[in-house]
This record gives sequence, C-alpha cells and structure tokens, in this order.
Amino acid sequence: MGFLRFLLRSSVLGLLGLSWLLAGVYLYLDPGLPDVETLRDVRLQTPMQVYTRDGHLIGQFGEQKRNPLRFEDIPPQFVQALLAAEDDRFFTHRGVDLAGLMRAVSELALTGEKGSGGSTLTMQVARNYFLSLERTFTRKFNEILLAIKIERALEKEEIFELYFNRVFLGHRAYGFEAASQVYYGTGIGELTLAQHAMLAGIPKAPSRNNPISGPQASKERRDWILGRMLSLGYIQQEHWAAAVQEPASAQHHGAQLSFAAHYAAEMARQEMLERYGMSAYTDGYHVYTTINSELQQLAQQTVVNGLMTYDRRHGYRGPERQLPPPTDAGQADGRATAAWLAALADTPVVAGLTPAIVTRLREDRVDLLFSDGTSSELLWDDGLRQASPYLTENSMGRAPSSIADVVSAGDLIRVQRKDDARWHLSQVPAAQAALVSLNPDNGAIVSIVGGLGFESSKFNRATQARRQPGSSFKPFVYSAALEAGFTAASIINDAPVVLEDTSLEDIWRPENDGGRFYGPTRLRWALTQSRNLVSIRLLQQIGVPALIRHVERFGFDTSEFAPDLSLALGTHVMSPLQLATAYAVLANGGYAVQPFLIERIEDTDGNVVFAAAPPTVCRDCPPARSLEGAAPERELRMEEILAGATEADSTTPPRAERVMDERSNFILTSILKDVIKRGTGRRALTLGRDDLAGKTGTTNGPMDAWFSGYNRDVVTTAWVGFDNYTPLGRREFGGTAALPIWIDYMRGALRDSPDVQPPLPPGVVHVRIDPDTGLLARPGQQNAIFEYFREDRVPAPSGGAGDAGLRGTTEDLVRDIF
Repeated sequence: MGFLRFLLRSSVLGLLGLSWLLAGVYLYLDPGLPDVETLRDVRLQTPMQVYTRDGHLIGQFGEQKRNPLRFEDIPPQFVQALLAAEDDRFFTHRGVDLAGLMRAVSELALTGEKGSGGSTLTMQVARNYFLSLERTFTRKFNEILLAIKIERALEKEEIFELYFNRVFLGHRAYGFEAASQVYYGTGIGELTLAQHAMLAGIPKAPSRNNPISGPQASKERRDWILGRMLSLGYIQQEHWAAAVQEPASAQHHGAQLSFAAHYAAEMARQEMLERYGMSAYTDGYHVYTTINSELQQLAQQTVVNGLMTYDRRHGYRGPERQLPPPTDAGQADGRATAAWLAALADTPVVAGLTPAIVTRLREDRVDLLFSDGTSSELLWDDGLRQASPYLTENSMGRAPSSIADVVSAGDLIRVQRKDDARWHLSQVPAAQAALVSLNPDNGAIVSIVGGLGFESSKFNRATQARRQPGSSFKPFVYSAALEAGFTAASIINDAPVVLEDTSLEDIWRPENDGGRFYGPTRLRWALTQSRNLVSIRLLQQIGVPALIRHVERFGFDTSEFAPDLSLALGTHVMSPLQLATAYAVLANGGYAVQPFLIERIEDTDGNVVFAAAPPTVCRDCPPARSLEGAAPERELRMEEILAGATEADSTTPPRAERVMDERSNFILTSILKDVIKRGTGRRALTLGRDDLAGKTGTTNGPMDAWFSGYNRDVVTTAWVGFDNYTPLGRREFGGTAALPIWIDYMRGALRDSPDVQPPLPPGVVHVRIDPDTGLLARPGQQNAIFEYFREDRVPAPSGGAGDAGLRGTTEDLVRDIF
C-alpha cells in the first residue's frame, strides 16, 4: 500500500509539474505567436491571368501556380482522400490529435529520430502560414499552440480550405487545384478516384511523391491511401479494386489557356509589370484586354497561311538538320533512334508545323518518326513531288524526280497534317509577318500578331519593328494636299525629275514602278495607280515641314522622319501599329485615336482597379470642335498603347479630337476605295464589298510588303518581310504578299458587318468633270466622269481660266493652312 500511495503521489506531482511546465512554455511562447485572425483575410500568392475581351484565358504569369477554391467547390471524394492520407480525425479533434502525438513520441523514444511529428491538418496550416520548416521542439510547441488558436478562431471548413489552397505540391504548383491542372490538365472536380488519391499523397514528400518526378513512389503512396479510404469506409471494395488497377496518367501540363495569343499576352504582361511592379505576378490580377478571341485566332491563322503561301512560291530549302543515318540502310537501329528522339525533343512545334525524322526511304513514300516515339509516313504526292529546291529569292531549281532528290534518312523535316488527315511536307517560313487590327472609333486593339510564332521569336513586329511603309504612306501626303487646297481632280505632271536635295547624299532620280511616266495625271488616278513622281511633285508644292506637321495629327512619331522629299515615297520607318493607328483616322471620319490593349483590371476579389477610358468617336454627337490651328504632337508611347490614355472617371469616355476635315476625309476615302476597285488593291474585290478602302505599299528590293485598309468598323494593317532585310523577290509586292493576308482576315472580321456606304457630308458635291483637265465638264461632253469636291473648291468650267487660277492660289492656301 505504501508503494502504491507513493506511486500515486509521484504521478500526481509529475502531472502537476508537467502542467506547470506546459503552462510556463505557453506563457513564454504565446506573446511571440502571430495573430491567427489574419488567416481570415489571407492573401495567397496568385498568378496574373490575362483574358480576351470576351473572357478567354490567353496568358498566365507568376512564379507560383495557384487556383484557389472555396470548400464547397472541393469534391467530397478528394476531401476523403486527403483525410485518409493526412488526418482522418480532422473533423473531430480540436487542432491537436493526442493519439498522433503519442505515436510520434513513441517513434522518437524507440528510434531516437523524429518521425512524422503527428501533425494534424490544422497544425500544418499553422506551419505553412506562420512557421518555418525546421524540425525542432520549439517549433512543434508553437505549432501546437497555434493550431489550438486556429481551431478556436475558424470553422473546420475554413481550415481545410486554407490547407487545400496553400500546400506546395511540386512543379511550382501550390494548392491542389493548381496541382490538378499541372499533372492532369483539368480541374480537380474532373479527376478519378485514383487521381484524387495520387494528389492526396503528394504533400508528404512533394519532390519524391509527385507523379512525374517519382512515378513509382507516388503510385505506392496512392495505393496506400486507397487502402486507407477502404478501411475507413469512404469507398466500397469494387471502387478500391478498380482504382488500384488504374494506370498512372500524369504528365506535365502548362497553363490551361483557351488558346495561345502570346504576343498580346506579353504586351499585357509588360504593362502590368510597369504599372504594379513584381506584385503583378503574385496579387492575382485578372487583366481583360480588348482582344476579340475569334478575330485573334483568325489573325494568327491568316498570318501563318500567308507566310506558308509566300514560302511555297520560292522553293524548298531542305531539312532543318541532318542527323546521322542508321548503320543499316534498311532499318533504324537503337542508337540512331535515341539520337533522333533527343533531337526531336529539342525541336518545338512552330505554327502548327511538326518536326519529324525521316527514318527510311521507300519508292513512293518515306517513314517518319515523331517526338513521342510514334511513326507515320509521308507520300510522294503530299509535298515531296512539288519540292523544287530554293536557289535565290527569284529562282527555283528543277522539280525533283525521286524522293532521294528531296530527303535522306536522318533528315529532320517539318510536316503538317491537312484536311485529308495525311501528313504533308512543309518547312518553317524564313520570312516574317505582322498584323494589327483596330476599332477605329476608340483605338482598341481587337487582334495583333507579331510574327509567325512566339515559340521561335518573341520579337513583336507589330509594335517593335521599324520598317519603311513605302506607298502605304502616300494617302497622308494626299491628305495634306487636300487640306492645302488641292482636289481629287488637280493635275500633276507624272514626268522625270532630278533632285539635288542638300539633305540627300546623291542626286536622286526617282522612278515609277516599271520605269514609265504618264504625263499630266489627276490626283485620284495617281494615288489609285501609286505613281511615285506625282507624290514627289505634290510634296514639293506642299513642303516637307508642312507635311510633317500635318501627319503628327495622325499619331506618327516624326522624330524618325528624314526631312526630305523621300517622305513622299514612305522611306521613313514606323511600326505596323503606328500605320494602322493613322489609317484609323481615315476610317473613323477624321478623329485621332490612341491604340490601347488593356480594357480593365480586376483584383483577386473581382473589384475593378483600372478601366480604360480612351478618347472615342461619337457617331451620333453634334460636330466636334474645329481642327483650325490644332496640330498636336502625338508620339505613341507604349504605356498609352497598352492601357489607353486615361482611366475611367465617369460612364462617358472623352470625345476624340477631330484632326482632319470631314470633307477631305470623305474624298480621300473615296480615292482609296478606287485603289481596291481599279488599282493596286484589286485582289480585295474577291470580298464582294463596296465599302472597303486601302493602299498597298512596297519598298525597294522589295524588302517590305504592306497593305493597310478599312471600312467604317475595322482597320487592319498587314506587313510581310525578312528580319534581316533580305529581298522578298522581284515579283513580291504589297498586293501579292501582304494583301492576301489582309483579305483572309477581313473576310472573317467583316462577316457580320453590313456593307454600308457613308452619306455625303455637308459641303461635298458630286459633279461631272473633264478627265483630261480636271475641270468641270462641258454640257453634253461624252467622256465626262464624276468627281467629289468640297463646295468651295469646285473647279471652273472646262475651257476657262479657272484651272490657272486654282493653281495660282495653291501656295497661298498652303501658307494659310500650315
């Protein structure tokens, strides 16, 4: 009895001592513990997501991949899988599982090493949000105390949600929804029981137990969790049996984009980084751009198709690489196959063009090997027969007579699957292209393509390239002329000119395309046929300084303009976006707009933190203020392009400023419609519309091919050229290389747009003229044609002195206006 009494007394004293010890530890540690109430408003690092205007995800940027979910959106089956793996008594304990702690103490006593630590989900939340990962007794006590506090402050569902969204799961995935996207390419709600168990097994050892880095270990862990779910009564025997037999299917998936629009997404990323700094990558911003998803995909495809068509006209350049062939000419050996697969793994798909290795040549086909180890064949008639070799940009060799003339075993080539489901020989075009399309009423970028493929070149030619526009700049010379007092019927002599300009290095003898000269020519016909000499003589009369001041209104950065007469032929440099912005003024009736890409920005809670309010053309408003005396300098800055000039502070955007007379704008557009009806843009007649206007552009070489065109609803610029300024080929012009891209895009862009002719503006008249003199036609004149004029500039009747009088006042008009 005395011994029992002693033992009882000792136990009581021991428990009292332990209680005092624990109380002392609590009093010592508690003041330094963080406030668990902060978990109610925790801000997880969430990547920035970029969307089209109609809500399609086109970009995701951030170091941590995370897609937070609310508890009610988490599949119950996954909740059970995680509880089986980590803490099956989660919904009954108060933050600390005493049985688990005793097990951990036993492991420590028996082995001398720290085991799992008996951590509950709540304790792991405390560790993940507040503590370090070091395994010490002090941290463990802090973990226990914080877990108890968390349980008192939050509901169980809130605690589970915090764990679900925060835990690291390998491959930059944080939270189980992000892990589901990374490993299976879909949301966690779409996964099978086996996949749920696979994900639930990762937290114990994210680097070793994830299904990509450790497939065997992760499968063993998965099967153990399935067994636990069975023993806990979460699943039935037949479900367990099916799940353990399910083969592992995980593979790495990137961000689940609706479609790739990398150039647009990258532009948005740059602006967000400039606006918010590095927090742009972690604060979960949702960036909604002005991009129209349907038109963006159309733009990307038309650029690829246009470059492929150009490329086929110039011959086959051969394989991208030539790898060692197999030692046995008739059959690939293992060593060759391994080298081929390694080369294919390093060769990305570009613009839908798939890399493949030629493994064997047959009489009428070749065998192909792809990066995933699968095989197929390429028939002689599917591109091999047509693969005449490239010699120069102007010539090709003879058509091949056999497969051996085109490819050899070990060649790395490109193939493309077409509508017939067969593979066709192809190659990555060496030329590049850009396309940008705007809403002319406010400058919103509805589609933008900066090159053949972002995978092969991140250089955005739509915004960053500086290329000569050639004749596609001429409309702005004619715009200045119309504003200065010339008319569409004014006569300029298309004749040779020799210029000794002090700003030019040598004597300049410009010519028309083809070397011919056509004598006295009306301005309308000169622009329709893109006559170089008329543009130069016109600029001589307007004056270079006056032209530069005039075109600044259209958004051109004139700091890169050489102040000489070569401006008339578009020898200065600009980006496709700058040119499209200027054409938007022609399309919207004469108002200046600024291009922008970001329409609004929302924070992680859906609050709008930025909304663009660009100057906008109001079609139904009374006339805007006059442009008299206004010639604002309007260099386009990147931040303006990306986010608009102003933020919204009201529901009504500011009105765009008029920078071109409405009457002159109407007359110039009517001339540019003639470019399509009977000039260098005639290919566009295939669209079957009467409301289209535009202008081709081709530079010396030719090195650049352009087409810019519009109707009232859409303005689009297409450019084709080589990054290294290699000539395109002597038969390549704006109308052959760039215009087909523009046509294919506009066919889709205008599908639902009515073909509407604008009304005649006040102050414009439509009268009959003599086509030879540009004067009013005589009564009954047989060859008379109709022309548009401003009421105050109707010419004199034919045969009078009015023509001389009009010419005599030109210089005075120029001085008055400029």
